[in-house]
Amino acid sequence: MASQPLLDDDTMDFGEEDATPKDALTHPYVTIFHMAFSGAAMVTYLFCGLFSDSFITSFVFIVLLLSMDFWTVKNISGRLMVGLRWWNYVDDDGKSHWVYECRQNRVNDKEATIFWLVLIGTSTIWGMFFLGALFGLNLKWLLLVIIALLLNGANLHGYIKCKFGKSESLTSVTTGFLKNQVMQNAVSLIAKQASPPTNNPLSSNTV
Repeated sequence: MASQPLLDDDTMDFGEEDATPKDALTHPYVTIFHMAFSGAAMVTYLFCGLFSDSFITSFVFIVLLLSMDFWTVKNISGRLMVGLRWWNYVDDDGKSHWVYECRQNRVNDKEATIFWLVLIGTSTIWGMFFLGALFGLNLKWLLLVIIALLLNGANLHGYIKCKFGKSESLTSVTTGFLKNQVMQNAVSLIAKQASPPTNNPLSSNTV
C-alpha cells in the first residue's frame, strides 16, 4: 500500500469545515446517524428472530444496514467528526494506491470521542458475536458476522492509519505513549523526593 497526494480533480472540500465550541456538537445529525446505523445492525442481529422466521430476509436486511453504516463512516462521519479520510484510486499504469489523510484543523472533542468509541466498540461487539457463533456452531450466522467484521475492520484499520500515520503501527504508538507516561511519572516522583519538606511551625514542640 502506498500513500499519494490528492488527485488534481479531487473537488471535495476536505478539512475546510469550521469548528464550533467544544460544548456543542458540530455535526449533530451526522453523529446521530454514525451511531444509529451501527446500532441498528447489531440490534437487528440480536432480535431479528422475534420479527421474522426467514433467515434470508434477516440476512439481507442486516447486510444492507452494515453497508449503509460502512458508507456513512467512510465517506461522511470520519471526514466531518474527526477530520480523517481514507480512500483508494488506480493510476494510469493500473496500480492501486491507498491514501490516508489527516486534517490539521481543530476538531470537536465530543464528536471525536463518540466517533472512536462507536467505531472501536462496534468492532469489539461484532468480535464477540463471532466467538458466539463459532463456538455455538451457528454456521449460517457466522458468514454474516464475518461480513460485519470485514466492513467494520476496514474502517477501523483505515482510520487508525490516518490517525497514527502510514509508517507507524498501533502497537508502536501505544508503546511510545506508555513510555512517555512512565518517564513523566518518574520525573515527577524524583522532583517530589528532591524538594525539601516544608516545616510547619504549628507542629514544632513548645517548651
